[in-house]
Amino acid sequence: MKDSRPNLLFIMSDDHAAHAISAYGSRINTTPNLDRLAAGGMRFDSVFCTNSICTPSRAAILTGTYNHVNGATTLDTHLDNTLWTFPKALQAAGYVTGMFGKWHLGHGPAHDPTGFDEWRVLPGQGHYHNPIMLQAGPSPVVERGGYVTNLITDDCLDFITRAQRADRPFAVLCHHKAPHRTWEPSSEHFTMYDDVDIPEPDTFRDDLIGRAAVIQAVRMRMMDLDPIVDLKSPVPAGLSEDEEISWRYQRYIKNYLRVVASIDDNVGRMLDHLDEHDLADNTVVVYTSDQGFFLGDHGWFDKRLMYEESLQMPFLVHYPAEVAAGVANDDIVVNVDFAPTLLELAGVAVPTHVQGRSCVPLLRGETPADWPRSMYYRYWMHNDGSHGCPAHYGVRTRTHKLICYYNDPLGQSGAHGPNSAIEWELYDLVNDPLEVHNIYDHPEAESLRAELLVELTRLQADLGDTPYVGAR
Repeated sequence: MKDSRPNLLFIMSDDHAAHAISAYGSRINTTPNLDRLAAGGMRFDSVFCTNSICTPSRAAILTGTYNHVNGATTLDTHLDNTLWTFPKALQAAGYVTGMFGKWHLGHGPAHDPTGFDEWRVLPGQGHYHNPIMLQAGPSPVVERGGYVTNLITDDCLDFITRAQRADRPFAVLCHHKAPHRTWEPSSEHFTMYDDVDIPEPDTFRDDLIGRAAVIQAVRMRMMDLDPIVDLKSPVPAGLSEDEEISWRYQRYIKNYLRVVASIDDNVGRMLDHLDEHDLADNTVVVYTSDQGFFLGDHGWFDKRLMYEESLQMPFLVHYPAEVAAGVANDDIVVNVDFAPTLLELAGVAVPTHVQGRSCVPLLRGETPADWPRSMYYRYWMHNDGSHGCPAHYGVRTRTHKLICYYNDPLGQSGAHGPNSAIEWELYDLVNDPLEVHNIYDHPEAESLRAELLVELTRLQADLGDTPYVGAR
């Protein structure tokens, strides 16, 4: 008898901001195939990463644990592949498992993907065009011709086709490189947006006055983009500084959106395949990104910081058997919740060490009375040498956000000195959703500061993380 458990298609892009998806109300692009997922399932509006950078977020998703537990705190701390992961649990439960695309958790015997019947991944960040890929077996290096987003999708569709012949459900992780820097479009989208100007964000010319000194010093402004590598063009002569900033934004955002268009096209290919082979009704399809991204917001590109554009992850779930069509959820969810959610949908037990919580009740339209109303964030990679982002942690509730920039590398691999004084920021997300007014030092915020500090301390204690000495 054929196994009736649901299949799983987990699609994750890299640095795809929710506000570059039309289902999330984007005003700069449209994503019709991602919108198909939202229209046929649930759109989560308050999903957040616990560390907004590639390796730590991916480790948290796979293990269901925070980075101080799984050890992948920075880009340079690779994941121990003997750790428990949700694909290992699915494989042990009889699923045919596959992983294709960006891994970014290290390579070699101690870090290669485990828990997969098949895998083929990019070395490190990989290339957009004609990428080399790594796989298990006697021919570990594979040279590929073509565009990386198409190739990763090809591999996933081929795996699904072959997995259908087994009397077991499949679980495939489709991990796209795009739209990570350096934003190299496919030939199909190379001239997309050539004849339009993309609107600048409301905070594009944020002067950052009132923010922590370490935030004012980060190197993620439009002027920090390399004209040739990032923008694919020398700067035109004769531009004023203000004109150049706008020119840089247009070059940056158009290439970003072009590579997003390839993601959307390939999501469409996968959804069409499921429809054509009568798999859609019994397949859980998830679309997410490993974190958010600044699309000129506050004048920045990149991520890493606890501001909303970097913190929020898109999370779309399509599963007709359990999830009503065209609904939205605003409960707080974090990336460590993904593993237990997917396991519960598959009918697989979740180990007690997993720190995340299953979102299946939310998918069924039920919010438990004790569902979390706050989340904890920690970025460890102090002054990485490129972007200059500070080490920090904080708490976000449904209405406020408290951030502590403790500004100490703490000996973390890939983090650097010098240390600097502790600084704090506090935002009222109801009255200041764009986070432009730091009210931490306002006298009227005294009781609020104390309340949020108590919640921050509670979360750290519950999760087993160690507060920074002196950050009180």
